[in-house]
Amino acid sequence: MSNTSPEYEIKTDTLMHAADEFFDIVKIGDEHTPWWNRTLCAVNNAWVRPGVMEGDFHWQKRDDEDEFFLVLEGHLDFELEDRMVSLKPRQAFTVPKGVTHFPHARERSVVLMVEQDGVVPMGN
Repeated sequence: MSNTSPEYEIKTDTLMHAADEFFDIVKIGDEHTPWWNRTLCAVNNAWVRPGVMEGDFHWQKRDDEDEFFLVLEGHLDFELEDRMVSLKPRQAFTVPKGVTHFPHARERSVVLMVEQDGVVPMGN
C-alpha cells in the first residue's frame, strides 16, 4: 500500500466516559468515519481508545510506551521492520516500545487500543 496520509481526526484532550458510565463500543465505532479516535476512558494510568481506520497510517514508533490493539471489526495489518502481523476481529497484538511499525487497515476497521495516558497518538 502507499505511504499517503489520510485526514486524521485524533484527539486526546477529554475523556468520552467516566469510570462509572456504560457505553456501547460497537455503536461508537458505527457512528464515525475512518481515521477517527478519541480517549474513551481511563483505567489507572492507561487510556482506552477506540479508533476507526481505513487505509494506511504512517511509519511510527513509541520510544517509551507499548501499544495494545484489539480488532473489533475489519482487518488490520502491522508492517514491522522484519515481518507482517495480520489481525482479524477478536485478535490482538501489542507493539512493544521502540518498535517501528506501519498500520494498514485493509478495510474499514474498528479497533480498541490501550495506551499509556499522555501518549501522542501519531507516534514519533
